[in-house]
Amino acid sequence: MRLLITGANGLLGYKLSELSVNRSHKVYSGYVSGLPSFGLPIKLNLIDPSSINQAFDTIRPEVVLHCAALTDVDRCEVEKDLAMRINVHGTRLLAEAANKVGSQVIFVSTDYVFDGSKGMYREVDEPRPINFYGHTKLLAEMALIDSRAEYLIARTSVIYGSRPASGKVNFALFILERLKALKEIKALADQFITPTLNSNLAEMLLEAAEKGLKGLYHMSGATRVSRYDFSIKLADTFNLNRNLIKKAKTSDFQSLWKAKRPADSSLDVSKIANFLNNKPMYLNDALIKLKKEIEG
Repeated sequence: MRLLITGANGLLGYKLSELSVNRSHKVYSGYVSGLPSFGLPIKLNLIDPSSINQAFDTIRPEVVLHCAALTDVDRCEVEKDLAMRINVHGTRLLAEAANKVGSQVIFVSTDYVFDGSKGMYREVDEPRPINFYGHTKLLAEMALIDSRAEYLIARTSVIYGSRPASGKVNFALFILERLKALKEIKALADQFITPTLNSNLAEMLLEAAEKGLKGLYHMSGATRVSRYDFSIKLADTFNLNRNLIKKAKTSDFQSLWKAKRPADSSLDVSKIANFLNNKPMYLNDALIKLKKEIEG
């Protein structure tokens, strides 16, 4: 297949481009700065319509894996105009360009479209974002649907992986770095997620593209867990000192955050598990895989 991957330097985009190249797909890796490690690099800026149109006219991709976004939750809350331009308007422009050339768009969305009041959300549950980041991603979902392009929306949760991406250390690597330096960590015991290993998500997304799946799916890890328990399991997997991890409450961080966080945004992944050979991974298996990836 001829694939265009946006955000190819990011945590997910990097893995997707690597996996796609290894499977002999024709991969165009969209970037804003810094050449991607895999695929044919193509400049693509979501806030520049001419950049988007030129990329589609040149590539005419069969499938677009749209990973690029402004994902910093607090920054979205402060820089709302920028969040709208990148997450919503950029997605709309990309979807319209895809529709013109007949591309399918696979859009990576988020568990933060939900308010966190119940957890284990299914695709039929009504989104109610409580922060601006979640609001923009929900608007982007709607823009994609309205564009009439063929689409798959994949909502995921707290992506982590074996390497930093775009200059940022993900949640798992942050914990590992702290523990290896013998530093204490405060981890939330009252915020629940379904953390997602980037390589597992990349495998699911690429299989969905190869099979031509369409519609709305939740694609995350298969285990609902608090950030505290995730940290404990991570420490145990890497044989690090779990006593350095201290329980914290969301209220302890409220004064530091600009945006609200949902208390339980965990996702039910049973729907997508029925369609893929690459299933959402349970946490213990995913952490063992992460360890192998880190240790080579």
